[in-house]
Amino acid sequence: MKKIFIMAFALVATAISTTTFAQGTKMVGGAAMYSTKDIVDNAVNSKDHTTLVAAVTAAGLVETLKTDGPFTVFAPTNDAFNKLPEGTVATLVKPENKALLTKILTYHVLSGKFNAADIVKAIKAGKGTAEFTTISGGKLSAMLQGSSVVLKDENGNTSTVTIADVNQKNGVIHVIDSVVLPK
Repeated sequence: MKKIFIMAFALVATAISTTTFAQGTKMVGGAAMYSTKDIVDNAVNSKDHTTLVAAVTAAGLVETLKTDGPFTVFAPTNDAFNKLPEGTVATLVKPENKALLTKILTYHVLSGKFNAADIVKAIKAGKGTAEFTTISGGKLSAMLQGSSVVLKDENGNTSTVTIADVNQKNGVIHVIDSVVLPK
């Protein structure tokens, strides 16, 4: 009887876990991203975003990204930061460069929640390109390449969304493969 109860409990737990996962929880950097957690509480669990989390902490943006928002965050992976010239990240996280780091990080954030479908709709309405104003005040363009959303920064550099629609309690994250930079 005890064995049957344990097996039944395990089946119920698996069913609950599968249902929760099926309702929009995505895996990013080996960790589940729960729509019941905020952007920061999810990002700290992604092994692919340790550089981003360290930069957000150094810039003093943790509390901002824990507020109600909503925010749309284009989240560069560690590999995206590694594409920058050697020593760039180490220089940016120094206290004397906090203003520049903040400008770069907030260039990756939009006020409001824009799911991939919203971005694609704006691209189509803009006849191939949509322009968004970031929290830093800069402009970020979006376009489609095949079925992928590609961002273009103010310098003409591009970044591709590799994982879209990672819903958060206070917005949405889109994982990107390159850091975008303001002028």
